[in-house]
Amino acid sequence: MNNSSQIIKEPSISWGGLWTKRKLDAFSKYVSAYLTIMTKHSYWKTIYFDGFAGNGNRNTKCESPVFQQLFISKNEEFVYKGAAERVLNLPNNLSFDFHYFIDLKKESLNQLKTRLDPFQIKYQNQFQYKSGDCNQWLLKLSETMKKSSNKYAALVLLDPFGMQIRWDSIASLKDTRSDIWILIPTGVIVNRLLDSKCELKSIKKLTSFFGLSEEEIKNYFYKKENHSTLFGEEEIIKKVNDPIKKISNIYVDQLKTIWKYVTEKPMKLINSKNVPIFHFVFASNNQNAVKIAKQIITTI
Repeated sequence: MNNSSQIIKEPSISWGGLWTKRKLDAFSKYVSAYLTIMTKHSYWKTIYFDGFAGNGNRNTKCESPVFQQLFISKNEEFVYKGAAERVLNLPNNLSFDFHYFIDLKKESLNQLKTRLDPFQIKYQNQFQYKSGDCNQWLLKLSETMKKSSNKYAALVLLDPFGMQIRWDSIASLKDTRSDIWILIPTGVIVNRLLDSKCELKSIKKLTSFFGLSEEEIKNYFYKKENHSTLFGEEEIIKKVNDPIKKISNIYVDQLKTIWKYVTEKPMKLINSKNVPIFHFVFASNNQNAVKIAKQIITTI
């Protein structure tokens, strides 16, 4: 990848607002840079893989308990989704060879298809709408790429609202020509499961999410302290300071075991109360790709 500073200065599409707009702006700028470069390498067949495409409706209200816990405003609810239409509406006729839109609910995909059908006319390959568990589709994606003599290059977007992504499905992309943007629910969601008393009632979900053992998770997020009492020494387990930053750092370290280059400082997304709720991180086996992502993150 070359001329990164020139490429990322291309104007982005204005759409959305607040924290989710920053995420979408960063992603669409990277997509534009990515496709601009890939058009010079016709050998690669490019794949866009959106693991949590939803129905594409930015006006769909999401009043789930998770949204309420995160103190997300009404305006933020309205603009949570919207990546698909941005990818299909890039300037300069930039486009992927294949598009895969994944969602757990078939009904949502049917609604998304209705929204995206007007874009289909300018694409030779039919958009693929796949319902079901994103983890299983990631495994199929990696299997296909590895069997195809590396003729495919995939850009993967994973922006789940929770902890649906298992580490084993992420790890399956090792040794593929893939770039990935992934939204890590560092704030209220993961941090809430790491309770202050180290009870870890959702330890199976945590181990699946991090790809770490229970012991490793405890060693990362908790420390033991001895305190003197009237009855002798008492051992107390305390949660580490700034656990949200720690969650981000550990996930970045894990991604480095799959990809050569990762954004050391992911984009931090905060809610209306100025509390970090997500970190948007990028990984690639291409050093220049990460340079572009880093510059985008620092300028948005």
